[in-house]
Amino acid sequence: MSFKLDEKTKEMSIENMTKNMVALRTMLHLSQAELADLIGVGRQTLVAIETRKRKMTWNTFLSLLFVFTQNKETNSLLGVFGIYTAELKYKYSDITSQDTCV
Repeated sequence: MSFKLDEKTKEMSIENMTKNMVALRTMLHLSQAELADLIGVGRQTLVAIETRKRKMTWNTFLSLLFVFTQNKETNSLLGVFGIYTAELKYKYSDITSQDTCV
């Protein structure tokens, strides 16, 4: 089975994450440096993304998604903000339900 999200879905999710990242980070009481360290990027990279001087990559989006889904409050907002859409959840639940582990 093929697992691929279309570029429009990715771009929309990245845009919505970028727009709401400061609010989500603030809810977790994390500094830019702390969040950057959690997701494996430099603080300046995170600052550039938050100020829209740099486009967020899909890998950074997925790392942020992982962090924000781990907290009850931020997780509940991901759908409201259009970040973790039903399509995205469906695509990822599809691969996690397959018996592909070795």
